Amino acid sequence: MTAELVRGQNHTLPQTRLEIRVSAGSPVVAGATLGDENGVVRGAEWIAHPGSPQLPGLEVSQQAAAGHRLAVDLEALPQTVHRVTVLLALPVGVGGPTRFGTTAAPFVAVTGLDGTEIATFTLTGLDAESAVSALELYRRQGAWKVRAVGQGYAAGLAEMLADQGLAGAAELAASIQEAVARSLARSVAPPPPRTPEGDRVRHVSGPSDPGPAPAAPPQPPAATPVQPAADPGTASAPTPGGPIDYAHPRRQHAAPPTPPPAAPPAQPGQAAQPVAGDATGWSMDERLYNQIWGMFEDLARAAAAYRSAVDFAEARMDQELDRSLSDPRNRIGGAGDRAREEARAKRDELTARAREVLDRDLAQLAAEAAVVEPALPAAYAGWDNPVWHAHRVPMELPMALRLGDLHLPERTGLRIPLLVRLPLERGIWVDSGRTASEAAALTDSDRLRRLAMETAVLHAARLLAVYPPGEFSVHVIDPAGSAAGQLAPLIDAGVLAGPPAAGPQGVASVLAHLTRRVDLVQMAVRAGAADSLPPDLDTGEQLLVVNDFPHGFDDRAVTQLRYLADEGPAVGVHLLMVADREDASAYGPVLDPLWRSLLRITPVADNHLADPWVGHAWTYEPPVTPPGSRVLEQVLAAVTAARRAAGR
Repeated sequence: MTAELVRGQNHTLPQTRLEIRVSAGSPVVAGATLGDENGVVRGAEWIAHPGSPQLPGLEVSQQAAAGHRLAVDLEALPQTVHRVTVLLALPVGVGGPTRFGTTAAPFVAVTGLDGTEIATFTLTGLDAESAVSALELYRRQGAWKVRAVGQGYAAGLAEMLADQGLAGAAELAASIQEAVARSLARSVAPPPPRTPEGDRVRHVSGPSDPGPAPAAPPQPPAATPVQPAADPGTASAPTPGGPIDYAHPRRQHAAPPTPPPAAPPAQPGQAAQPVAGDATGWSMDERLYNQIWGMFEDLARAAAAYRSAVDFAEARMDQELDRSLSDPRNRIGGAGDRAREEARAKRDELTARAREVLDRDLAQLAAEAAVVEPALPAAYAGWDNPVWHAHRVPMELPMALRLGDLHLPERTGLRIPLLVRLPLERGIWVDSGRTASEAAALTDSDRLRRLAMETAVLHAARLLAVYPPGEFSVHVIDPAGSAAGQLAPLIDAGVLAGPPAAGPQGVASVLAHLTRRVDLVQMAVRAGAADSLPPDLDTGEQLLVVNDFPHGFDDRAVTQLRYLADEGPAVGVHLLMVADREDASAYGPVLDPLWRSLLRITPVADNHLADPWVGHAWTYEPPVTPPGSRVLEQVLAAVTAARRAAGR
């Protein structure tokens, strides 16, 4: 029976190999400290955090997320450890909430390896605190217990660590937040909801189903549970063993003016047929947007469930082999061979069952993708979608923009569109350097730079095509004029705000112009005097495409670029940089905040993006036009015609 703890209450732990699951209303940093008999943390090596996620008997997540799974093996802890404190903190400097009082109350559950809940604790009553000690596992008279703590700290992680006696708490807290910021810069931000939104329900496990992993799993050193308990607040379950529920029963949107299209009735014994736009929303675009993010989450959790089940099967086989071979009588003769065969057979059976469930879910997600992709509007569609051939520049800004596709190794052919909300909330960095991906390793440096600039041009063209006429301008800085060939479609169509800026004077002129615009709009907004802006000031959205950074940039230009990256998005100035970070190494750490503020994408396939649910490494596929197609030229011609018709 699960013990529902209140602050200060304790409960005996019946086992020593555990998982601690965290569910929060927004991404949080999860970590754990080890304390001696007096509760003192003796040093940084006694803290598991995103920058150092593993300690003996303890493993935590490597990034901020709304869900976490911490693995704990109390028997594997050093003998001098008498206390394990689970801590949660809000990431700083990433634009999220700054105090727990503005988020949903975090929920923490201690479970066994089979997913059975032992104790739960909801951290209510938090307000100005940005860090909190959630739970405490402590040793008492040779046994381990769990205590609900819920002690918050308004001064954040540094105050919490100092309270546990750690010397240099402020420096370590800063390094932890730095590691989290680096991880978030590589992550796909979850979609900001337009109306309150719950999670999309996937499927519920049947008797032979390994079950979905409800939270981000840093793979623990011990076995991973086969049947994890449901997330708190889960809606009513569909039939056990049933297919993915495409009706989204936990979506909590306000009722739209028109209901989503109904799915065709399923034949007895068959799964329901997916329908494009079956999520809730006020328009078809919003329903498709919500549906795509639901598919994204479904695929993330399906893969997490499969990987968790495979890890459990491997760990169980190892345990059975260890038990069998610990008896000297089984080390000779046929008994040992039979034990190994039986253990491997059980492993293979569990893995096969998990794969069967995964294949079923992947097949239904593929069926959903097959009906969703053709129905996408231009802003969400790939360049090979016929919708682009009949595209007309819209009069209203769409909700989001497609930046490429994401897929997992479990089924590389199942692609999920990577959508980001408009207006852009942060800039984009197209990495033109040699990355660790196989595709980048097989591509020479010059070709990588060309592909990176071609990718940037495709993104700029798509932005021009989805904004109403005259409400979006593109500026280009090409210091050495090396990207003339890649920029030709934009130049020939006459859609740039001016010729690409070259040389130090050109760079300085464009940066000064955009910096002045940011300053003036900021002052006008703060003063509530938007009508006082100069008549020659373009108040439309601005995009600055920078090629080959930092070549051609002096210290003043670098400072201005950092200013645009930090302050520009809030007032409609966005960056699209094409750069190799290694080229900027001479500047040292001064440019680190710039890189962290941008969403990094690549011109070739690369698995560097993480989802916000379980933190998988997703392979990003950049957008490309079909070979021999002139769709880019056609779209840019439509932009030019729309501008002329609007007198812009």
